[in-house]
Amino acid sequence: MRVWKFSDNIDTDAIIPGRYLIHNDPCVLARHAFEGTRDEFAAKVREGDVIVAGRNFGCGSSREHAPLALTGAGIRIIIARTFARIFYRNAVNVGILPLVCHQADEIPDGADITVDIGGGYVDVDGTRYPIEPVPGFMQDIINAGGLVAYARGIEEVKTCTGSQA
Repeated sequence: MRVWKFSDNIDTDAIIPGRYLIHNDPCVLARHAFEGTRDEFAAKVREGDVIVAGRNFGCGSSREHAPLALTGAGIRIIIARTFARIFYRNAVNVGILPLVCHQADEIPDGADITVDIGGGYVDVDGTRYPIEPVPGFMQDIINAGGLVAYARGIEEVKTCTGSQA
């Protein structure tokens, strides 16, 4: 998995610009993820890549479009020092695992990363960074592909073709 690094206070408008809120399809939203912030993201992100950020990731509006755009882009894990609360909940609801790592600032852009939830760390090019524990029920929601799929008792992880390079 490859790291896409972002700084502090990345708001939902940076994740998906407001002009695309007329769409609800994660595959359509993915084509515009980080447009105007990191333009190469939508064309180069690959299924399984990981976003790493500083403090307050996902601040701004409470719209669910931001994590939907990221799921459409193939992002299943976001690691940050802290998350905006509503973004954190919306991410879980759509099947993205938000992991808190107090040393996320030290993780470089483009690095290879492995996540060991059971071990409580991420490994980045041979260096381990501790992550906060993930409650079992939350992992079950993520494994199902989000809250709706979890409530229905089905696994519903969707991918978009054509949104990744």
